[in-house]
Amino acid sequence: MIQVNLDVMMAKRKMSLNDLAKRMDISLANLSILKNNKCRAIRFSTLSRLCETLECEAGDILVYVKGDAPDGRESDFE
Repeated sequence: MIQVNLDVMMAKRKMSLNDLAKRMDISLANLSILKNNKCRAIRFSTLSRLCETLECEAGDILVYVKGDAPDGRESDFE
């Protein structure tokens, strides 16, 4: 599964979810879904804006973790 480490990067940048949402011009609800690993997909444009705003690389935000997804779905790759 892919884990979203948005909270880690936000903490490193001392940035709140509200601040990030305002800087990216994205809804707080959608950003919260992403932060809490509840999203099923992310647009490259959103990922790019996250990286630009947080001054990081995509690999700092998205990490592959072997195993099942939090909702119980099995991963496609073993």
